[in-house]
This record gives sequence, C-alpha cells and structure tokens, in this order.
Amino acid sequence: MSFKNIPKEFAPAPRGITLYSLGTSNGVKISIALSLLNLPYTLHIIDISKNIQKEPWFVEINPNGRIPAILDIDESGNVTNVWESAAILLYLVDKYDKKHKISFPRGSPEYLESLEWLIFQVAGVGPMQGQAGHFKFYAPEQIPYGVKRYTEETRRLYSVLEKQLTDNGSGFLVGDHISIADVATVGWVSVSYSLGIDLAKEFPAVHDWVQRVIDTPGVYEGFNAHGTWRGFTQGPWKAPQTPTLSDQK
Repeated sequence: MSFKNIPKEFAPAPRGITLYSLGTSNGVKISIALSLLNLPYTLHIIDISKNIQKEPWFVEINPNGRIPAILDIDESGNVTNVWESAAILLYLVDKYDKKHKISFPRGSPEYLESLEWLIFQVAGVGPMQGQAGHFKFYAPEQIPYGVKRYTEETRRLYSVLEKQLTDNGSGFLVGDHISIADVATVGWVSVSYSLGIDLAKEFPAVHDWVQRVIDTPGVYEGFNAHGTWRGFTQGPWKAPQTPTLSDQK
C-alpha cells in the first residue's frame, strides 16, 4: 500500500519510524519503547476527540481506526505498516532490540513469559480497566453494577500482578530487567488512581513497580512524548530522581 492519501500535516518521514499516537495508556506504550531503545522517530498526534482516527486515510494505516500505529520506511523506501500496540512492540524488539534491552532471546523461558504477560495486558488489564473507566466517566447513564464489576475485575488483575512481582523478585514482571511486558502494562496501572484504587495500600509491590519503571532511563521521556503524562500531574507519581536520558545528552 502506498499511503498516498495521507494529508500533508500527517505525512510520514521519508525514512525511519513515524508514530501516529496520543498520550493514552495504549499510546504511551510505543513512545516508551522507542525511547528505551533510543530510536529516533517522527510523532504525529492523533486527536481522537475529533475522530481523526476514523478518517479514511488513517483507516488505510489501521483498519480498526485506533491508535497507535506506525509506518517504518527503510533506506530503499519500503514501507512497513504495523498497528495494534502489542504487534508494534513485538515488531520493534524483533527488528531493533538485538541487545535485548527490553526483550529476551527467542527460545528462552523469559521470552515466553514476556509474551504471556504482554497478552495478559492486552486481553485482561486493558479491556477490563478500560470498561471500568467507560462506565465511571463516559457512560450516558450511571450504571453502578458496570462500575463495580469492572473496577473489581481490575483489582483482581492487579492482584495477579502483585503476586508475579513478589514471586519474580527482580522488581520487574519478567526476568531481571524491564521488558515489553512492563512497557505494555505500566501506562494502564499508572492511572489506577482515577478508579479510586490506592496502589500503595492495596498493591504495594505494584505501586513500587510503577515508580521503578518510571525511574528507568528513557521511560519518563516516553510517557511525556505527547505532552505531560496525566499521572505526573493528577496522580501520585514522581519524576525520576536519577538522571533521565535528556539529562545525559
């Protein structure tokens, strides 16, 4: 596909990665991963309040009409189009993470575990927490059952994360370093305060994990790529106490 219908203001860079996204729990997954991998990219903000993601040119990039999505253009002008956040994360580590900064070698136990926890997020945490937020903030009528049902299921899923973090003992979901499992999940869990979930009291290992991930060089910049992440202005999270990537340049 040539993607010739993309408006000029959203045109991809002639070479490299162009990210179409927004500062949502799904959107920040990709900017965090790109920052951790120190990959340059062009960012186009897709304002979903204006339904830009439903315009025909964008549906050519992502037929599901959702963010995030990327176009990756190589030196020969060949375009790789990837959509769905988990697919993008897997693409990025497969192509660009040869030193396994945020992944693990194929065939290793940690590789399989990272896939399990990645899918746990996209099939569990994201949909359930998303529904909790919908019923609490966006439903045209208040349905207490919907709010309670999905908030409590979010809590149950957090209890699974709590146990995994405690059992793993490294401070991360898989192995001994940050991975796409953490990257996929932290943007969702970091806004749990909006649902009235007090991580520090209810899930202390999860609470400490969120701040630990934020403190990892590159993550703070990735969170703020689309503008200051609301978890830093409305939530309990603090900017890293250690130098960020920006400080090191």
